[in-house]
Amino acid sequence: MRTGTLTVALERLGALLALPADERDASELADLLREVHPSDVAARLEHLELPRALEVFGLLDDDRAAETLHEVSPETGRYLLEHSPRERAVNMLDILPMDDAAEVVSEFGPPRAEPILAGLPSSDAAEVRELLSYPEQTAGRLMTDNVALVSPQTTVAGVLDVLHRKADTLETVHEVYVVDPGERLVGVCQIRRLLMAQPDRPIGEIMVHDPLTVPPETDQQEVARIIARYNFLALPVTDDAGRFLGIVTVDDVIDVLVEEFNEDYMRLVGSDAEEMERRTPAQVARLRLPWLIGTMVIELFAGLVIARFGGVLKEVILLASFMPVISAVSGNVGLQAAAIVVRGLDTGHVSLGGWVRSVGKEIQTSLLLAMVCGALLGAVGAAWSRHLPFGVVIGAAMICSMMTAGAMGTLIPMLSKRLGFDPATTAGPFETAFQDVVGFTVFLWLASLLLHWLA
Repeated sequence: MRTGTLTVALERLGALLALPADERDASELADLLREVHPSDVAARLEHLELPRALEVFGLLDDDRAAETLHEVSPETGRYLLEHSPRERAVNMLDILPMDDAAEVVSEFGPPRAEPILAGLPSSDAAEVRELLSYPEQTAGRLMTDNVALVSPQTTVAGVLDVLHRKADTLETVHEVYVVDPGERLVGVCQIRRLLMAQPDRPIGEIMVHDPLTVPPETDQQEVARIIARYNFLALPVTDDAGRFLGIVTVDDVIDVLVEEFNEDYMRLVGSDAEEMERRTPAQVARLRLPWLIGTMVIELFAGLVIARFGGVLKEVILLASFMPVISAVSGNVGLQAAAIVVRGLDTGHVSLGGWVRSVGKEIQTSLLLAMVCGALLGAVGAAWSRHLPFGVVIGAAMICSMMTAGAMGTLIPMLSKRLGFDPATTAGPFETAFQDVVGFTVFLWLASLLLHWLA
């Protein structure tokens, strides 16, 4: 479907879903649901109340329903699966790749998941249970074993025949995995090499020996980093004895990266959408409260600084007008620096061992930004007050506050990571608090030194 046609279909789908059930054309809705991609259907379902989403979900055939089920949020997926007829629910899970089915089932917890698994074919249920036995957010949870496995002695012609016969059931046909009689992974061969080789040549002669692998307990972020670094389409997973367990494909890694980015961003601003969705208001408040109280305690020091220099503010009341500007601009600098570092820690581009380089680079960047912003705000201050020393104080305070914010935005996530805390959760609140304390201190201290010029 072309982009323009898809846009029209999505707009019409949205308009139909907005109508009451008795006013919309059910046949037209069913036709549109067959035309658009399951991910687009999932996006529309998220905007409906759950009972209405279930009604629309029921119009999908099992194949498209299974794909849509994998695309919706965990809360919506649980509701749709629980309220679908048992036979349909089992069929949808059976249609999904087992790693995706495991992801859906994991949202129920063991007691509620077991009755669903009991309806699957025994081999599929066993595979899902095995995947669920690995910790969350690890390679074991992401992997699939629906790949082509051959022995080193298999000829190129034989491998191509295996791919031809099993293509519909394989997760990927880009690579073939070579195992010995003990199912230990000994090599990987790309399909392009097969197509260029002589048909009677054994795959053991053209494969890549001792490929890079990871154990199933490897964190999913590390898996994503490896695949991105080496431009892999898939990464094999093996146990301690080197036996082949499965692969993690690049499409799963993309989902991981998007999920991690969204989680980090939401935590950075003090909220996590998934936490908000799964927890009660009291639980969410309890999760966020310690960091906010810590921020409040630090901000009290900023209040003490202001109280200490209260006489200066009384003498030159115009100073108070610039304090929110300095705080807001510096806060943005710090949050930007923190976001870059948090994302860098996730992707491996920033390491704890290289903190000196990271901090130094951010200080240089913050200095350039601070000089420009300080000069502009200082000029505004001088023009507003019609007094050059006033502009000097404003500009100097802005420069010091922005540089502090940049340094804190870089250091605090790294320190949090070193201490075992989530850097995305702690970076935003603490950075802004420290920046306020230092920025106000410099601002009012300079003002007190130059008070005889400012008054």
